[in-house]
Amino acid sequence: MKPIKKFIVIGVMVLIILGGLISPAVFSITVKEEEDMSRQMMAMIYKHFDVIDDPVIVPYVNKIGQRILASLPQQPFTYQFHVINEDVYNAFATPAGHIFVYTGLLNAMQEEEELAGIMGHEIAHVYCRHISQQIERSKKIGMATLAGIAAGILMGIGGAGEAASAVTMGSMAAGQSIALAYSRENELQADQFGVEFLTKSHYSASGLLEILKKIRSKTWFGSDQIPAYLMTHPAVEDRIAFISSWIESYNQNFKPIPLVNPEEFNRVHARVETRYGDEQVVLSALESEVERNPKDPLVHYRYGLILARVGKRQEAISQMRIALTKRAFDPYILKDLGWIYFLDGKYQQALKTLESACAMIPEDPECLFYIGRTQMEMGNLAEASDRFLKLIRQFPRFTQAYYFLGQSLGKQQQLGDAHYYLGVFYLRTRDYKNAKVQLEQALKHSPDADKRKKAQEWLSKMGGKKDKDKSKEGG
Repeated sequence: MKPIKKFIVIGVMVLIILGGLISPAVFSITVKEEEDMSRQMMAMIYKHFDVIDDPVIVPYVNKIGQRILASLPQQPFTYQFHVINEDVYNAFATPAGHIFVYTGLLNAMQEEEELAGIMGHEIAHVYCRHISQQIERSKKIGMATLAGIAAGILMGIGGAGEAASAVTMGSMAAGQSIALAYSRENELQADQFGVEFLTKSHYSASGLLEILKKIRSKTWFGSDQIPAYLMTHPAVEDRIAFISSWIESYNQNFKPIPLVNPEEFNRVHARVETRYGDEQVVLSALESEVERNPKDPLVHYRYGLILARVGKRQEAISQMRIALTKRAFDPYILKDLGWIYFLDGKYQQALKTLESACAMIPEDPECLFYIGRTQMEMGNLAEASDRFLKLIRQFPRFTQAYYFLGQSLGKQQQLGDAHYYLGVFYLRTRDYKNAKVQLEQALKHSPDADKRKKAQEWLSKMGGKKDKDKSKEGG
């Protein structure tokens, strides 16, 4: 270990031994200011990036984040976890507890502890309010300008594509500039807190160490491929040295408690790879993997998923059937086989397969969703609507269900509810123009007082017309 790195690690360890983790400093920027800045940044992020609403990946990422948050004292923010569809190694946190991880980084992971490690570190940045500190020092620039600059930098200026650069440069058009990347001290403090949070959550710090090594290895391919993560999270060598020392000194006898069946991570990873990876790269890689490991059912499963994505559905069905011969009645393979039958227009087979899967995993929202979609295609509109209603009651964050619920109700001439649910869908996808149109139609057609009241509230926030016909409120 180099002398400087050794000194940093020893210094950090001494602080922990003598007094425990140092509480983050309190800065004069208020929680409300931080939340206002976060809203502006979120609008920019959603404008420039594909923030996915995947019903399998996003809930899983949130579950891991919530497990880590359970070890923290009460927080002033409601943390939320998001996934950006871009094949880069990056993760970042905005003020007020919004944490983003990229599909490229998720795809590079091999176990849940790596995801937990990255998320523990990003949670620690929010907990320590590192971005807020930089904002407080530069408030004279203006909150809106700062939001744009911070969003661009955190998204990976120079490393995460043109969109981040556009956000940043647009905000700096007036000649303003600010350095909002984390300092080495910020990074080491976030690691101190991060490994503490991980340990309390029964995760080993080895996951964070492993993913940092993977991020570092990217730099070996040339400066043009330096991961965006390293642009905003410096001192990776110091961090690796510190975490290694932590593990050696404190983690020798640590045995993590398995919180989640590792198969859940494997399913999520397969979905990230086959739904969001470069389809030709993934297809080629899995073709080779099937040849190398013909007895592995999960390889056939993953190969079937990518074949379905590229439109080779008959081959995909064959691969799923091979997987099922080796993992009979695996409900998740059954579910995805039903999905492929649906895509291929084999609705009777799709319905039978999906209902079998749903009987085994009633907690899985996609089973209900594709049963509803299949019923719609078969013309069973009432049954489809019932499925979608059941879905949004159990899983209110399943955004796509609102669209198809609205469509199915519209075909049954239930116009008030149809417009209402379509309005909810467009609100959730931030398409405010269409949301306004649908909600105004809901006010016109809906006899349901509660739905009318909610529609009016949303319209008022968007500057929509007021519901002047008060006589209908109790209808």
